[in-house]
Amino acid sequence: MSRIIAGHFQLQDEVAVAREALKQAGFPDSRISVFFVNQPGQHDLHALGGDRDASPGAKETPEGIAEGVAVGAAVGAGIGAATTLATGPLGPVVGALVGGHVGSLYSFNKMKDAGEPDKTGENRQQPRHPGMLIAVALSGLYERERALEALHLLGAQHIEEAEGTIANGDWHDFDPLSIPVLVA
Repeated sequence: MSRIIAGHFQLQDEVAVAREALKQAGFPDSRISVFFVNQPGQHDLHALGGDRDASPGAKETPEGIAEGVAVGAAVGAGIGAATTLATGPLGPVVGALVGGHVGSLYSFNKMKDAGEPDKTGENRQQPRHPGMLIAVALSGLYERERALEALHLLGAQHIEEAEGTIANGDWHDFDPLSIPVLVA
Protein backbone atom coordinates (compact mmCIF):
# COMPACT_ATOMS: atom_id res chain seq x y z
CA MET A 1 0.00 0.00 0.00
CA SER A 2 1.07 3.51 -0.65
CA ARG A 3 -0.14 7.05 -0.04
CA ILE A 4 -2.49 8.29 -2.76
CA ILE A 5 -3.41 11.86 -3.70
CA ALA A 6 -6.57 12.23 -5.81
CA GLY A 7 -8.46 15.16 -7.28
CA HIS A 8 -11.83 15.59 -8.98
CA PHE A 9 -12.50 17.19 -12.34
CA GLN A 10 -15.73 17.59 -14.28
CA LEU A 11 -14.48 16.89 -17.80
CA GLN A 12 -12.42 14.12 -19.38
CA ASP A 13 -10.34 16.73 -21.20
CA GLU A 14 -9.33 18.24 -17.86
CA VAL A 15 -8.29 14.82 -16.58
CA ALA A 16 -6.23 14.17 -19.72
CA VAL A 17 -4.37 17.46 -19.15
CA ALA A 18 -3.88 16.54 -15.47
CA ARG A 19 -2.49 13.13 -16.41
CA GLU A 20 0.06 14.76 -18.70
CA ALA A 21 0.99 17.30 -16.02
CA LEU A 22 1.56 14.53 -13.47
CA LYS A 23 3.71 12.64 -15.96
CA GLN A 24 5.69 15.84 -16.60
CA ALA A 25 6.11 16.17 -12.82
CA GLY A 26 7.85 12.78 -12.83
CA PHE A 27 5.08 10.35 -11.95
CA PRO A 28 5.07 7.16 -14.05
CA ASP A 29 1.88 6.42 -15.97
CA SER A 30 1.49 3.07 -14.15
CA ARG A 31 1.04 4.94 -10.82
CA ILE A 32 -1.69 7.23 -12.21
CA SER A 33 -5.32 6.08 -12.21
CA VAL A 34 -8.22 7.86 -13.92
CA PHE A 35 -11.87 6.83 -13.62
CA PHE A 36 -15.41 8.12 -13.11
CA VAL A 37 -16.99 8.05 -9.66
CA ASN A 38 -20.77 7.52 -9.75
CA GLN A 39 -23.35 9.30 -7.61
CA PRO A 40 -23.82 7.81 -4.13
CA GLY A 41 -26.26 4.91 -4.37
CA GLN A 42 -25.31 4.08 -7.96
CA HIS A 43 -22.13 2.06 -7.54
CA ASP A 44 -23.84 -1.27 -8.31
CA LEU A 45 -22.11 -3.12 -5.47
CA HIS A 46 -25.07 -5.48 -4.89
CA ALA A 47 -26.81 -7.93 -7.19
CA LEU A 48 -29.99 -5.85 -7.22
CA GLY A 49 -28.02 -2.63 -7.70
CA GLY A 50 -27.11 0.16 -5.36
CA ASP A 51 -24.48 0.46 -2.66
CA ARG A 52 -26.07 -1.05 0.43
CA ASP A 53 -28.62 -3.64 1.48
CA ALA A 54 -30.76 -0.93 3.06
CA SER A 55 -30.77 2.83 2.88
CA PRO A 56 -29.01 4.29 5.93
CA GLY A 57 -31.66 7.00 6.28
CA ALA A 58 -34.47 4.44 6.36
CA LYS A 59 -33.40 2.45 9.41
CA GLU A 60 -36.24 3.83 11.53
CA THR A 61 -38.95 3.34 8.89
CA PRO A 62 -40.50 0.02 10.05
CA GLU A 63 -40.83 1.16 13.68
CA GLY A 64 -42.15 4.59 12.65
CA ILE A 65 -44.79 3.19 10.34
CA ALA A 66 -45.89 0.58 12.89
CA GLU A 67 -46.24 3.30 15.53
CA GLY A 68 -48.20 5.51 13.15
CA VAL A 69 -50.53 2.68 12.11
CA ALA A 70 -51.20 1.67 15.72
CA VAL A 71 -51.99 5.19 16.91
CA GLY A 72 -54.02 6.01 13.80
CA ALA A 73 -55.98 2.77 14.00
CA ALA A 74 -56.80 3.33 17.68
CA VAL A 75 -57.97 6.88 17.04
CA GLY A 76 -59.91 5.83 13.94
CA ALA A 77 -61.58 2.93 15.75
CA GLY A 78 -62.54 5.28 18.60
CA ILE A 79 -64.09 7.78 16.20
CA GLY A 80 -65.82 4.94 14.33
CA ALA A 81 -67.21 3.55 17.59
CA ALA A 82 -68.49 6.98 18.58
CA THR A 83 -70.35 7.25 15.27
CA THR A 84 -71.78 3.69 15.31
CA LEU A 85 -75.36 4.99 15.27
CA ALA A 86 -74.69 6.85 12.02
CA THR A 87 -72.25 4.42 10.37
CA GLY A 88 -73.46 1.07 11.62
CA PRO A 89 -71.35 -1.84 12.84
CA LEU A 90 -68.69 -1.25 10.15
CA GLY A 91 -67.91 2.24 11.49
CA PRO A 92 -65.16 1.16 13.90
CA VAL A 93 -63.60 -1.14 11.27
CA VAL A 94 -63.57 1.51 8.55
CA GLY A 95 -62.38 4.09 11.07
CA ALA A 96 -59.50 1.84 12.13
CA LEU A 97 -58.47 1.22 8.49
CA VAL A 98 -58.61 4.88 7.51
CA GLY A 99 -56.92 5.93 10.76
CA GLY A 100 -54.17 3.35 10.31
CA HIS A 101 -53.47 4.58 6.80
CA VAL A 102 -53.41 8.25 7.80
CA GLY A 103 -51.24 7.39 10.81
CA SER A 104 -48.69 5.56 8.65
CA LEU A 105 -48.45 8.58 6.35
CA TYR A 106 -48.14 11.00 9.26
CA SER A 107 -45.36 8.90 10.83
CA PHE A 108 -43.05 9.82 7.94
CA ASN A 109 -43.15 13.38 9.27
CA LYS A 110 -41.50 12.25 12.51
CA MET A 111 -38.70 10.24 10.90
CA LYS A 112 -35.21 11.61 10.48
CA ASP A 113 -34.38 13.27 7.16
CA ALA A 114 -31.06 12.72 5.42
CA GLY A 115 -28.38 15.00 6.80
CA GLU A 116 -30.29 15.80 9.99
CA PRO A 117 -28.10 15.46 13.08
CA ASP A 118 -28.22 11.99 14.54
CA LYS A 119 -28.60 11.19 18.25
CA THR A 120 -24.97 12.13 18.97
CA GLY A 121 -25.59 15.60 17.55
CA GLU A 122 -23.06 15.18 14.75
CA ASN A 123 -23.93 15.49 11.07
CA ARG A 124 -23.03 12.68 8.76
CA GLN A 125 -19.79 13.19 6.85
CA GLN A 126 -20.08 13.97 3.17
CA PRO A 127 -19.65 11.07 0.74
CA ARG A 128 -17.25 11.24 -2.17
CA HIS A 129 -18.34 13.65 -4.89
CA PRO A 130 -19.23 12.20 -8.29
CA GLY A 131 -17.16 13.05 -11.34
CA MET A 132 -13.85 12.26 -12.96
CA LEU A 133 -11.17 11.28 -10.45
CA ILE A 134 -7.43 11.23 -11.08
CA ALA A 135 -5.27 9.56 -8.47
CA VAL A 136 -1.52 9.16 -8.16
CA ALA A 137 0.36 6.74 -5.92
CA LEU A 138 3.26 8.34 -4.06
CA SER A 139 6.53 6.59 -3.38
CA GLY A 140 7.69 9.12 -0.79
CA LEU A 141 6.72 12.23 1.15
CA TYR A 142 8.59 14.53 -1.25
CA GLU A 143 6.22 13.48 -4.04
CA ARG A 144 3.16 14.59 -2.05
CA GLU A 145 3.92 18.29 -2.51
CA ARG A 146 4.59 17.83 -6.24
CA ALA A 147 1.28 16.02 -6.74
CA LEU A 148 -0.67 18.57 -4.69
CA GLU A 149 0.92 21.48 -6.53
CA ALA A 150 0.10 19.97 -9.94
CA LEU A 151 -3.52 19.25 -9.01
CA HIS A 152 -4.02 22.70 -7.44
CA LEU A 153 -2.56 24.46 -10.49
CA LEU A 154 -4.92 22.55 -12.78
CA GLY A 155 -7.98 23.44 -10.71
CA ALA A 156 -8.74 20.04 -9.19
CA GLN A 157 -11.59 20.05 -6.70
CA HIS A 158 -12.09 17.95 -3.59
CA ILE A 159 -8.45 16.87 -3.42
CA GLU A 160 -8.19 13.91 -1.08
CA GLU A 161 -5.54 11.73 0.47
CA ALA A 162 -5.90 7.98 0.94
CA GLU A 163 -4.07 4.69 1.38
CA GLY A 164 -4.25 2.12 -1.36
CA THR A 165 -2.69 0.32 -4.26
CA ILE A 166 -2.44 1.70 -7.77
CA ALA A 167 -0.81 -0.74 -10.17
CA ASN A 168 -0.76 -0.53 -13.96
CA GLY A 169 -3.09 2.45 -13.85
CA ASP A 170 -5.81 0.80 -11.71
CA TRP A 171 -6.67 1.72 -8.12
CA HIS A 172 -7.38 -1.85 -7.07
CA ASP A 173 -8.72 -1.26 -3.56
CA PHE A 174 -10.72 1.91 -4.20
CA ASP A 175 -13.89 2.05 -2.09
CA PRO A 176 -16.49 4.48 -3.50
CA LEU A 177 -18.37 4.44 -0.18
CA SER A 178 -15.42 5.48 1.96
CA ILE A 179 -15.48 9.00 3.39
CA PRO A 180 -12.70 11.00 1.70
CA VAL A 181 -10.01 12.72 3.74
CA LEU A 182 -9.83 16.12 2.07
CA VAL A 183 -6.53 17.97 1.78
CA ALA A 184 -6.63 21.73 2.35
